[in-house]
Amino acid sequence: MKKFVVTITREFGSLGRPIAKRLAELLNVEYYDRDIVEAAAKEMHLPVSVISAEEEKKSSFFKMVLPLGSESMEKKQKIFDTQAKIIRDLAAKESCIIVGRCADYVLQDEPDAIHVYIYSSYADRLANCVGTLGMKKDEARRMIAEVDKARMAYHKYFANYAPGDPAHKHIIINSELLDVEGTAQALAAIVRVKAGEGVS
Repeated sequence: MKKFVVTITREFGSLGRPIAKRLAELLNVEYYDRDIVEAAAKEMHLPVSVISAEEEKKSSFFKMVLPLGSESMEKKQKIFDTQAKIIRDLAAKESCIIVGRCADYVLQDEPDAIHVYIYSSYADRLANCVGTLGMKKDEARRMIAEVDKARMAYHKYFANYAPGDPAHKHIIINSELLDVEGTAQALAAIVRVKAGEGVS
């Protein structure tokens, strides 16, 4: 099977992260998510908490006209550039699964990349947050709203398109249809065909 990289963009509560982890297990490849934040922190000589905090201040992306936001945006750009370099290096080195951080945009010209968007209905996402993630309903509703808004702002600012824009995705899948295992199995089958292994 030839080298490949799968980028996963997802809605909060769609179980995109466990699906990505299971996909990595099925394909026997590395899974990268928070590792990219840690690598960026090490390269920039900053605590992981600083990188995470800057990533989470995405509401300021819509306040670019305010001079007081310029220093913060410069830091965000440096963090994004550092993470983008790490993502490109990982994709060049080996087959892998990369979650979030605009990896679909960073690797848009990578011929061996497969860009996936995982979504689900609001009701299913709420049920996942309460059942699988152990949140209370009010907390789950707040997190869905806040994380969706933050991810949209982050992606639109750096990639200039929405996370689920079909023009920039190879696969858009509703995790409610097949759940975690079934979705991971379906994606693994597609990756194997794309990477030249075929379906057994």
